[in-house]
Amino acid sequence: MDVKHFLSITDLTPQKVTQVVDRAQNLKNGPCPKPLEGKTIALLFEKPSLRTRVSFEVGIRQLGGECVYLSKDDVGLGVREPVEDVARVLGRWVDGIVARVFEHSSLITLSEYANIPVINALSDLEHPCQAIGDLLTIQEHRGQLDGQRVAFIGDGNNVAGSLAVACGSTGANFILASPMDYQLPSELWEEAKSRGAANGSSISWVELPEYAARGADVIYTDVWISMGDESETNERMNAFSEYQVSENLMQYAKSDAIFMHDMPAKEGLEISEGMIDHPRSVVFDQAENRLHAQKAIMVDLFDMQEGDA
Repeated sequence: MDVKHFLSITDLTPQKVTQVVDRAQNLKNGPCPKPLEGKTIALLFEKPSLRTRVSFEVGIRQLGGECVYLSKDDVGLGVREPVEDVARVLGRWVDGIVARVFEHSSLITLSEYANIPVINALSDLEHPCQAIGDLLTIQEHRGQLDGQRVAFIGDGNNVAGSLAVACGSTGANFILASPMDYQLPSELWEEAKSRGAANGSSISWVELPEYAARGADVIYTDVWISMGDESETNERMNAFSEYQVSENLMQYAKSDAIFMHDMPAKEGLEISEGMIDHPRSVVFDQAENRLHAQKAIMVDLFDMQEGDA
């Protein structure tokens, strides 16, 4: 059986990205299938989480499955035991792995050795489940994805990378405003631009936040210091000091633009006080949509597994 994984937005064709977003909308609005009935999914988390853990646990159960949570201390991935061995053991017991890891290479190793579907619940390179939930949120609030101008303000991190490729896949325009040294990794940037060229999307970078925000349909930001970047705190605080999303920056966007943040958010840093509750904020809709996006991803993976068996 050809096992399918979801480690990156690039694992989905542009057409499939749109299909998964539409499926997420259908799952949100209608009945829930049970492709995980009789199956158990391991949640292998090196990093703590609220939204990712709870949305996956709830989603797995709504799809008819069960799950077992494994923390960093439970497993010691690559420390107490090689990633290859963890993968081969879990592959004998469970039917899928949802992994939230420090290094993307751990996901690749898990997918190579486990012989069951592996889903990226966050790595240092990408956060593809977040991107699907983000597209669903934009589509709900803006009516469509094609032609939307999505301005990402701040660090060209894993969230920004997945969103850039997702936008390029669906005809949405993506513009990153970041310091010169905090742009997207080249492989994701080139993939986003390639997909954008094929789907009528503009993928671009500017240094000044005001340029990115001008005429935007979506203003999006994320923390300046992600888990694993703590040693760079002083450097990053200085680099991003002019990249705070505030009411003033929102004035550059369209009057009906929405504000997005994948959370947790740090008021006084990447956002000014009150932005979470700004009249144009959709951050809690965005958080809710992680559940529906992840269910759509699992339905796609496990329906395919059943079909290939």
